[in-house]
Amino acid sequence: MPQKILAGRAADPQLRGDLVQVKVDQVILSRAPSRALAEAIATGMKKTPVEVAVAYDGTCVADASSLADIDEGSPHSVSPEFPTYNIPIARPGIGFPAPVHLERFAAPARLALTDDPRLATVGGIGMLSLVVSPSQLGQALATGSAWLRPPRSVQIHLSGRVRPFVCARDVALELLRRNLDEVVRRIEGEHHAPVILEFAGPSARLLSVGDRAVLCGIAPQVGAAAALFVSDEKTEVFLRDQRRSKAHRALVPDPGAPCEEVVSIDLGTVDPLLMDEEGVVRPVRDLAGKPVTQVVLGGDSGVTLRDMLAAALLLKSKRVPSRLDLLVAPPSRQVLEVLAQSGALVDLVATGARIIEPDRRVVTSEVYPPPPGGLSLRTADPEPRIAGTPSFVVASAETLAYAVATGAVGDPRSFKRPVRVTVPRALPTDDVLILRDKKGEQVSTKKPPTAPPAVPWKGPLTLDVLAGVPKLNGRAAVGARGRKAPAAVEAAPAAADEKAQAAPAGGVALVLSTLDEVRAVAERATDLSAVRAVVAPFVPSTAVSAFASEGIATFLVGAEALGSIKDQKSVELPAPAQWGDRVAAVFGSERVEVAWLATGMERSWTHAGTVRQPPSASKPAR
Repeated sequence: MPQKILAGRAADPQLRGDLVQVKVDQVILSRAPSRALAEAIATGMKKTPVEVAVAYDGTCVADASSLADIDEGSPHSVSPEFPTYNIPIARPGIGFPAPVHLERFAAPARLALTDDPRLATVGGIGMLSLVVSPSQLGQALATGSAWLRPPRSVQIHLSGRVRPFVCARDVALELLRRNLDEVVRRIEGEHHAPVILEFAGPSARLLSVGDRAVLCGIAPQVGAAAALFVSDEKTEVFLRDQRRSKAHRALVPDPGAPCEEVVSIDLGTVDPLLMDEEGVVRPVRDLAGKPVTQVVLGGDSGVTLRDMLAAALLLKSKRVPSRLDLLVAPPSRQVLEVLAQSGALVDLVATGARIIEPDRRVVTSEVYPPPPGGLSLRTADPEPRIAGTPSFVVASAETLAYAVATGAVGDPRSFKRPVRVTVPRALPTDDVLILRDKKGEQVSTKKPPTAPPAVPWKGPLTLDVLAGVPKLNGRAAVGARGRKAPAAVEAAPAAADEKAQAAPAGGVALVLSTLDEVRAVAERATDLSAVRAVVAPFVPSTAVSAFASEGIATFLVGAEALGSIKDQKSVELPAPAQWGDRVAAVFGSERVEVAWLATGMERSWTHAGTVRQPPSASKPAR
């Protein structure tokens, strides 16, 4: 299915070559909207030619820091200039980007580019969503096209029916427990291409679009580029309920279409599961009886409207225990209105719940963090697990409801009698919080954001070696590229702090051990201004491309050499003209052959320090 979507938009329908140029239908800006707009303006954009482009402003709880970011034009803020370029702004309070986009904009059989891995959930409607860097998003906004690696597919065959008190969140956790990440990593290593999860089988067509979105949300955690469901009659009903019937297109795999591997799962064998604080998926009974101090119901993934209604029914007439804090974060404004109209919101408030705003910092635990020394249960997918980040337990909405009712972790099947949930068909679809360009409105006097200068690779370079993921503190400029970034870049290990604080003129090379570390760095690449190279035993193809577009070289190293490399203080890299598939790097006094993962045009992006092209060179997509 992903190949069908790309082939219909590619300059080469056969998808031959390391990279192919494809027409983009949608651009979703969430993590660094102003940076993407600045890149597009630098390319010469006057009005974006893409079918749908939306910038999500996720800062609902304003504080001194967030207000200063807006005033200074931080890359993560949303510039008021967006509607001028035919890019609507989803204002604070509309909800988290992933569920809102699924309801209001996502369309089957289309291609979307985004800077937020959490937008993988829109694959539940049959839309292919790929994560790229802000500079690539800028090119897509300006030209309507992008260069992408042709993907490979892993089919997940679903059969059987889920039992009572088993939700889509439990099925997603079961897939994680079956080491799907190892399958993705092996196929990536063989083909050097992005891996996309395709859900198929008789039970795939029985799931609602909301449940499908929950399953697609696991793609970033296993290293996959995206996940995709068929677009069928269930999808058509969902779009009809959203008053967007015209957006429907059928999308089914061709008979006998090849895939790299098939993973089968019987939904009838899935039990209530949870992901513990260490990231290990276990049956709920393994933690039964453990006291809970915080529950966050909702967020941007892992929960559907049906799940929210079920949790409210299970908690009706219950009371929150004295040592437990129940926070409800409705995924979208639509869900909040349905909860209010059905009376479920009143039931949750009567239980003792606090309704919190859909601020982007809720899912990252920057606000409402897990209490120290206590256990926090949440429905949303976690951020990449790295040292120093808050950790919590991930479980289904019904498991969370049992924890609220009893004050401890337990199997939701102990409720004995499952609730009957009726999801209303008449859904509120008022887009009052979507700010569009309107004639006669006063034009903003602020200058549009400007793109940072590119810093190309010139000659041999000596980089300081940092092991682990840098932590970002402060908001001043630092680093070799002169890019706006936090004042200090601190590595997680204490030994790396002095190097990071110094911000060496040559830059730094990050040595990363796990997929979560690579994911965390890829998501922060625009802020890590001093980083010039990433060395790891596994880097997904999408991250390689994103790094290359920021001028960051990505190298593959064997796990056996990783330990000795981490202990070195610096690495010497030859001049880019001497780089090939293998690069001779000198870590301290040790010579190590590393594999350069960039391919095709990605190599020229790395050398140039950007994917950006001058306005005269940009041409609109066909």
